[in-house]
Amino acid sequence: MSRAQRSRLVGGLLLILLGAWFLLSQIVPGLRGWLSVEFGWPMIVVSVGVLLFFFGLLVGAPAMAVPACVVAGIGMLLYWQNATGNWASWSYAWALIPGFVGVGLILSGLLGEDPRRSLSGGAWLLVISLTLTLAFSALVGGPRLLGPYWPILLILLGLIFLVRSFWRTR
Repeated sequence: MSRAQRSRLVGGLLLILLGAWFLLSQIVPGLRGWLSVEFGWPMIVVSVGVLLFFFGLLVGAPAMAVPACVVAGIGMLLYWQNATGNWASWSYAWALIPGFVGVGLILSGLLGEDPRRSLSGGAWLLVISLTLTLAFSALVGGPRLLGPYWPILLILLGLIFLVRSFWRTR
């Protein structure tokens, strides 16, 4: 796909999303309240992430998906924390940030930036991030999804790393 085609594609998608947003806010009055100033300020951070992503598409830099996902992911965390008042969740939610990088790498790979390496690296970052989030959550008083068995995740992740260290890469 040429740069001109990509620019038209991004411009068209951006206009469609913007138009859909304005149409939905006209049809569904409750949608305006969902993004009130009280709870909506984190959506500015999410919007900056989305704009970074579209900018990367526009200039032909798929790797811009990585910072775009980090910014948008942090914005979504801020939105959830602002809506629930659970600011203490930062004690374990920070471990999701490598997962946001992983999502960005996967998107970048799907858009053509070294697909094999980006997809596998992104998947590994997601696994590591989710493992750390579950472990720190249980350790510092967050949701205990695995009960007292959360250390098993760390053991399994360590075993995977040990096995992979003996695996030769091409």
